[in-house]
Amino acid sequence: MKWKDSDFKNGIARVRALLVYGPDAGQVDEYCDRAVEKLGIEKDNLFALDADDLINKQEALFAESCTPSMFGGQKMVIISNAGDSDTGVISELISHPGLSAFVIVAAGELRAGGGLRSLFEGGEDIAALACYNDDARTLETLIRSVLSADAGIKQITPDAMAYMTTHLGGDRGITRGFLNKIAVYVSDKHIVELEDVEKCLPDTGAVDTDDYLYSLTAGHLSQTMMALDRLLYSGAEPNMLIRMLDSHFKKLLVAVVDGQLPRLFWKVEDKFRTALKIWSAADITSVLTRLSELEGQLRTTGMPTEILLRDFSLKLAMRASKLAVKRRN
Repeated sequence: MKWKDSDFKNGIARVRALLVYGPDAGQVDEYCDRAVEKLGIEKDNLFALDADDLINKQEALFAESCTPSMFGGQKMVIISNAGDSDTGVISELISHPGLSAFVIVAAGELRAGGGLRSLFEGGEDIAALACYNDDARTLETLIRSVLSADAGIKQITPDAMAYMTTHLGGDRGITRGFLNKIAVYVSDKHIVELEDVEKCLPDTGAVDTDDYLYSLTAGHLSQTMMALDRLLYSGAEPNMLIRMLDSHFKKLLVAVVDGQLPRLFWKVEDKFRTALKIWSAADITSVLTRLSELEGQLRTTGMPTEILLRDFSLKLAMRASKLAVKRRN
């Protein structure tokens, strides 16, 4: 079935699986979160898996999906970053007679007539929901809903609204984060003006930054380089990304040494767990040393910083990929 938002609101409990796809990654995440909330899924009953790991973790996926919860209540499985090449495994999963979990498949843009869309659009008790970028009309409705209806803002000046509808809309998650931020910022006067909007512009690179960091340490080459391309294209500074990598590897080192998983967003948790199995403390320490050397090299040699970062990121992601193969063998 092809769904719209109204179908999601009224019919989520009547299907067994849902494909959520489209260019607006934030909106895809939002529907996943709303599904968890509407179906009352407890954290212990949620199993998230990146599509890159479908083959290697297929047995665990089917075990989680086809066994009752030890804690009671309904289970949910979320498969993220899916593509048409994953249609066979996903079709087998959602048609399994023992399926007891609700299945959400999250994907980016998918072609019409492709495997995943055809599977979900043609089913009777499964559905496909597209998430396209907000246009000026839908974006203005969202802004007024979040600021006026939910946050109690009494007035949004025309120039502030025009600025927001021009600069937002590429990612629903970033848009909502910005609107929540500005609601707090103007809570004393309950009016949104152009100056307020300009001071509270969102960090539009947050999603790409997570993709870059977590994909790299999990050994996902194509995702790493694609996210890095988007970050550099949007103006991210290589020095800043080096410092973020340093912080990320230090967080990974603490988790490896202490055996404790930090609080993570569900979309990156599986990649972080994969990295924990790939990287040893010695491997991480050597990377941290190299990162320190690279930061100094960027400052002193005058070499093109973007080229150095791309080369370093590619080699590091390849190293993670090789380590992953070595750990499995």
